[in-house]
Amino acid sequence: MLRVAVVGSGPSGCYTAQGLVQQDSSVFVDVLDRLPCPYGLVRYGVAPDHEKIKSLQGNLRTVLEHERIRFLGGVQVGGPGGLPTARLRELYHAVVYCVGAATDRHLGIPGEDLPGSWSATEFVSWYSAHPDAVDDGFVRAARTAVVIGVGNVAVDVTRMLARGAAELNPTDMPQGALAALAESRVTDIHMVGRRGPSQARFTTKELRELGALPDTDVVVDPEDLALDPGYADPSALPAAQRRNVEVLRGWAATPPTGADRRIRLRFHLRPVELLAVDGRVGAVRFERTVPDGRGGVTGTGRYEEVEAQLVLRSVGYRGVPLEGLPFDTSTGTVPHREGRVLRDGVIAPGEYVAGWIKRGPTGVIGTNRPCAKETVTSLLGDAAALAGRQVPEDAVASLRAEGVEPVAWAGWLAIERAEAELGASLGRTVVKLPDWDSLLAAARTATP
Repeated sequence: MLRVAVVGSGPSGCYTAQGLVQQDSSVFVDVLDRLPCPYGLVRYGVAPDHEKIKSLQGNLRTVLEHERIRFLGGVQVGGPGGLPTARLRELYHAVVYCVGAATDRHLGIPGEDLPGSWSATEFVSWYSAHPDAVDDGFVRAARTAVVIGVGNVAVDVTRMLARGAAELNPTDMPQGALAALAESRVTDIHMVGRRGPSQARFTTKELRELGALPDTDVVVDPEDLALDPGYADPSALPAAQRRNVEVLRGWAATPPTGADRRIRLRFHLRPVELLAVDGRVGAVRFERTVPDGRGGVTGTGRYEEVEAQLVLRSVGYRGVPLEGLPFDTSTGTVPHREGRVLRDGVIAPGEYVAGWIKRGPTGVIGTNRPCAKETVTSLLGDAAALAGRQVPEDAVASLRAEGVEPVAWAGWLAIERAEAELGASLGRTVVKLPDWDSLLAAARTATP
């Protein structure tokens, strides 16, 4: 058997494991994850009200239940207290790192660290019940929120801020986040981009969902749209951007109805400073921008301030270094050639990457399939050389000897049962367990 460790159980890790066992019957794969739960961003990044996308967990489950694939949760690789990458390499013929892009990009402006200023990643982790999430009262004192960014994650957090309890109750959102959002007094949400609508990264499907929210007006300033060269003649734009502009044009022409909540989509505004009121965020100062003729924007020297007690930045993800692996700080990725890790420009035998840590945080969930396929092809092309090295027959025994007790698939199934029982006790369906203690306690109830 060729024994392979895949680090990360999100889509890229699962697709890599699937490709390996489908293409070579002599491969056995252990899928390791730092968390006791599988599925990565499909569990902890997809909005709770996106049931269709969340249903992809069923596809990933099928992968992880394959007879030659084994899920090992609660195993940290690298970092303080983690299993060193060099030791992991000793336990397997090959290791594929599918660790994603674990942090967010910063704005780099004054006031960004004020209380009330967060990354969208932190907000998403909170309402998705990530066990590392911090509940710091995101919406407790907020009446107005500013979301900086115009991608799908920005649309998600904007929509969550505007959702009511009746719409969130059927989801698997943790009870604490549900209660906080149900009691929220946020009535105005500004989603702001520094460029024009034809350059926004959100998809038309996500955008249209904002217009379907109950008791919520979507407000678009026609002047913001008019600054975009693509607005005058949308027919010249690619189809996706053209559809976005058409949706925005329709909202700009529709008078507000006086609904209790308002989502204001703003463009050509660049954040330059977060302003404090009573020691926390109170407003965002923006500079008006105009197209520079080269696909970017330039500042005009005209400024405006928007009140906000909550600011969420959603300007992209970024990979972080993993101890023991090379890292390109300029791209936030691990250097590689067709998925083979490069150390000082030379291929490192038995080390591979797939997913965002390989190519950067681009594409949708399905983009991970061809990315994983390339890496799988490279690894299997090296299989003859890799298989000649001696490794333990069962890495789990070695892990346990070193004090690492993985959460097996049965432990994850026990977590699922506990979440279903919690949901039933609260008159809901499934409710996620929100912290490490409850997750691990549930995992320990698994039948050996």
